[in-house]
Amino acid sequence: MGLIIKLVLGIVAGTLIGLYLPDWVTQLLITFKAIFGQLLFFTIPLLILFFITSGIAGLPQNSGKLLSRTLGIAYLSTIVAGILAYFVASFIVPMLTAATKTTASAQESTLQPFLTIDMPPVFGVMTALVLAFIFGLGIASTRAEQLKQLSDQGRDIIELLLGKVIIPLLPFYIAGVFAQMAAAGTVFSTLQTFGIILLLAVALHWVYIISMFTIAGLKAGVSPVKLIKNMLPAYFTALGTMSSAATIPVTLRSVKENDVNDDVANFAVPLCATVHLAGSTITIVSCTIAVMFLHSSLAIPSFFTILPFILMLGVVMLAAPGVPGGAVMSAVGLLGSMLGFGETAIALMIALYMAQDSFGTACNVTGDGAIALLVNEASKAK
Repeated sequence: MGLIIKLVLGIVAGTLIGLYLPDWVTQLLITFKAIFGQLLFFTIPLLILFFITSGIAGLPQNSGKLLSRTLGIAYLSTIVAGILAYFVASFIVPMLTAATKTTASAQESTLQPFLTIDMPPVFGVMTALVLAFIFGLGIASTRAEQLKQLSDQGRDIIELLLGKVIIPLLPFYIAGVFAQMAAAGTVFSTLQTFGIILLLAVALHWVYIISMFTIAGLKAGVSPVKLIKNMLPAYFTALGTMSSAATIPVTLRSVKENDVNDDVANFAVPLCATVHLAGSTITIVSCTIAVMFLHSSLAIPSFFTILPFILMLGVVMLAAPGVPGGAVMSAVGLLGSMLGFGETAIALMIALYMAQDSFGTACNVTGDGAIALLVNEASKAK
């Protein structure tokens, strides 16, 4: 929760600096934003390569049908959640006042950084994704321990970079973005849209939770209200920890209170903590539509344009790092390569996402309980 407070302070400080302080102070922040943005885009392909490789290579061995069933339900849940968010956000966001629509060029041309440093990524996002699947599946098949160790160590290095450098500096990056928007005169319309989208995302989280437990309750012959009530300790724990992994002990206890077999719970809950991110997907898709609406250079996509993005999003977030904002960091590459997001649009995405990261994590964790129930009922049927 401390990170959220720092991000809010960054938004407030950046807005005040852009409005009231001399231009050279704003340009200093914009210079930091430009250099930090280069580092961020350099890191994303490495994050995708090492985390997805390590995640696939580390999937449980000899789990057969239980593994495929859990992964299939988790992936389907994530995709359906993203599609739901697209249709709702596409309907509601354009209803916002037309005055909120701005142009990226207006935000970026007012003041420029004092200097820029080019840090081109070693390879592109799609190259990283293909390499991750080739090596991840290859390591899992051949039991190549040295490569597994290399991918794990690479993951640890990138996680250290995220935890010690990128995440702590994010508030200053966001401050630079809002200082630039304040200087351009577009900050207040953007903040108005921010508030509406955050409320929309949280509302969609609960629509998803109720829908998932209604389906699971019908399968198990148990009241969905009772099932959700038993999962509330996990939901509120995730609000505080902002980590699915850190919430696993509470999630396990809540899932077992819903009469899920111990073996199924012990398998499904830790696995879903890394591969099931329906709540995060709802937020990312909702925020994507909002940011595209704010930028006249980015048209709101059709369903058949956004669907490939959602399908890929469910993959790149696989084994998202256990640090706040890991899901949106994994998605940054796709936003640029598939939807044409520039640096300012991506910075807005990060700010929007991080502001409600705890709610998205809580939705992920609660949904894990519904998936465990569905897997449990399918195992009974077999």
